[in-house]
Amino acid sequence: MPPIRPLSEPLTRPIRLAVLISGGGTTLLNLAETIQGGDLDAEIPLVIASRANCAGVERATTAGFRCEVVSPKAFATTAEFSRAVFDLVREARVDLVVLGGFLSRLEIPQDYQLRVMNIHPALIPAFCGQGFYGEKVHNSVLERGAKISGCTVHFSDNIYDNGPIILQRTVPVLDDDTPASLAERVFAEECRAYPEAIRLFAAGRLEVDGRRVRIRD
Repeated sequence: MPPIRPLSEPLTRPIRLAVLISGGGTTLLNLAETIQGGDLDAEIPLVIASRANCAGVERATTAGFRCEVVSPKAFATTAEFSRAVFDLVREARVDLVVLGGFLSRLEIPQDYQLRVMNIHPALIPAFCGQGFYGEKVHNSVLERGAKISGCTVHFSDNIYDNGPIILQRTVPVLDDDTPASLAERVFAEECRAYPEAIRLFAAGRLEVDGRRVRIRD
């Protein structure tokens, strides 16, 4: 199969993002600040939360974003839940779905294949997969005695943390680290990595060849 370019030509307008959240919405706020600072040519017409009581809902609405709550508990199957999510995404004319701490499983439809990104707070394929999120990841890194950690931006498929890797950034693991201190250092790299991956996507510079992502000149 020949390599696939998720976006064959660079966008000549701001890329339209849907940000999906399940927690505090810190990734959403970072993207919003990056856009406001002029370092990411994007707009966020839609935020979707999987839980009505997560802090990210209040943060999103306070910041003026349209925020819809779509709970997987309201649907009999993952397929039905996913259809509801992507119906909203299509209605908002979204170019790229950005998972920002979104913990619910999604089935990605054909028209959004290689148009959904996720960021994971470790270096995939280490410390990833179902159940590895938030502090659990950093606890596992410290318990294993790893010397480096970091973050991974990847295209999402229908398996947790499995899609092609776009880019990774590393941080040292210090002898006196706690899960909180390591998480803080990793998140600082996430704040750089996610906007960079979105810029590469919008510029049409990503090419997917099997499990590998090449960045074109």
